[in-house]
Amino acid sequence: MEMIETRRLRLRSMVPEDTEDLLAIFTDPRVMKSFGVPPFTREQMTGWVKRNLAHQDEHGYGLFSVILKSENRLIGDCGLEHMSLDGHDVVELGYDLASQYWGQGLATEAAEAVRDYAFTALDLRELVSLIQIHNLASQRVSEKLGMRLQRKFSRSGREYVLYSITRKDGQQSP
Repeated sequence: MEMIETRRLRLRSMVPEDTEDLLAIFTDPRVMKSFGVPPFTREQMTGWVKRNLAHQDEHGYGLFSVILKSENRLIGDCGLEHMSLDGHDVVELGYDLASQYWGQGLATEAAEAVRDYAFTALDLRELVSLIQIHNLASQRVSEKLGMRLQRKFSRSGREYVLYSITRKDGQQSP
């Protein structure tokens, strides 16, 4: 099982048994407002987890389950998703956290670890983040990661901003 440790978090490969804990996050109206979609049903959550596990099998990476060490509790997900954007293959860095853990720097901590993992262990050249235009907190996280705003665009009837970072831009000093 793949694992990344940070000061406060443990990021481990997602497993089917995480579905129930993730459902609690994806039924939180505050979390789902950031996506502009209604809360997930149990069936949608099960399908979402299955799709992520299939993605991990196909691409060798996916979303990690984010565990808060101090509580030994799953508080979200953070990871990488291969996707097509404007006809080009890209890898998106994304995350979702339970709303009671917002504003504590945990999303940034998890995303920094995944960014570094992507550039070192996976040797990826570039990461992007697609963020709904109204989600200013996630835009700030992207900026803290060293990502740069590239453009605004529409996808599936929603307005987004696109941030990106290259491996060269993301290299950290030891």
